[in-house]
Amino acid sequence: MDFTFTEEQQAATEAAKAVFAQVAPDGVPSPALTAGAVADDFDRDLWRTLAQADLLSLLTAPEYGGAGLDPIALCLVLREAGRVLARVPLLECAAASRLLQHHAPEAVRAELLPRIGRGELVITAASGGRTGHDAAELAVTARPDTDGWLLDGVQTAVPWAYGADLALLPAHTPDGRAVLALTPLTAPGLTRHEQISTTGERHAELRLTSVRLTGTDVLTATGAAEELRQLLTCGICALALGLGEAVLAMTADYTGKREQFGFPLATFQAVAVQAADRFIDLRAMAATLWQAAWRIGTGATGALPPAGDVAVAKIWASDGIRRTVQTAQHLHGGFGADTDYPLHRYHAWAKQLELSLGPAAAHEEALGDLLAEQPLREEG
Repeated sequence: MDFTFTEEQQAATEAAKAVFAQVAPDGVPSPALTAGAVADDFDRDLWRTLAQADLLSLLTAPEYGGAGLDPIALCLVLREAGRVLARVPLLECAAASRLLQHHAPEAVRAELLPRIGRGELVITAASGGRTGHDAAELAVTARPDTDGWLLDGVQTAVPWAYGADLALLPAHTPDGRAVLALTPLTAPGLTRHEQISTTGERHAELRLTSVRLTGTDVLTATGAAEELRQLLTCGICALALGLGEAVLAMTADYTGKREQFGFPLATFQAVAVQAADRFIDLRAMAATLWQAAWRIGTGATGALPPAGDVAVAKIWASDGIRRTVQTAQHLHGGFGADTDYPLHRYHAWAKQLELSLGPAAAHEEALGDLLAEQPLREEG
């Protein structure tokens, strides 16, 4: 495997580092000390800075004002966002723009994609379904109407739904086809009900009752919903990787300075072994993430479909981020729970990412099903 990044991917990473270097992880009240949401909106100042740095149009083709890069570049940027707990819908908006570019009519692409890149239009995406465990497209029904579509159903835990203009909602048709509905969040028949995430951010349960959309608002291409799901999953894994790397660095700094019995904690074998195990977790998270992002970006063939690589990345990210923050809390002792110290924020964000990915056991089962579907090869 060659995990060498291209010059364009490295340039995107450097631009992201420059932007996110100015972000303070404790820029809003602590979720541990706040009864409701930590803020009413996402970080608009950071959003404008990302637009000025051309980081909102990474996946958009040059003819629409973008860089024309791939999911690996997006994941590299998201890793930097995860390091500082950046409060922006970068993943959701980028994923939606890629799906629009691949599957929307030309008139829609020409109208929306440049505005997304300039930061003027914000799109979020739903992936939680009705309960957070169902396939997202099963939660909403899209029925063809005389001049468009009618949507009915419930999507839960939609991130950034109070700050976005549109939501890309997976849905299913009466004959069972999965589609994606580009839905204005102020559309008649759509109501938002506030849900507070583990990070303290405002999510929303979206309830749709005969929400009417035009024909061009619904993407009916085969595989579009799965493409969205896989891209969102890789993005969450990238956020988890960046967060875990920041937490491990924080832990190394603390244990290198904190002394017991006249020696730094980091010199004790039990501490060093635990930190080394978490380093291995993060390396595995990175390797499986880049493999999955490469597969969905290139469509390269393999022994398993891209869903197999995505499942492996989810397994490592879901378990790896949990182990990393738990070890960090343990090695920090009581200091790690101090609300004046940022580690507790990283723990809350890590738990949210873990919940978004779902349990590793479920992904292992999905991977097993994919393996079982593959024909046996005869030795000869």
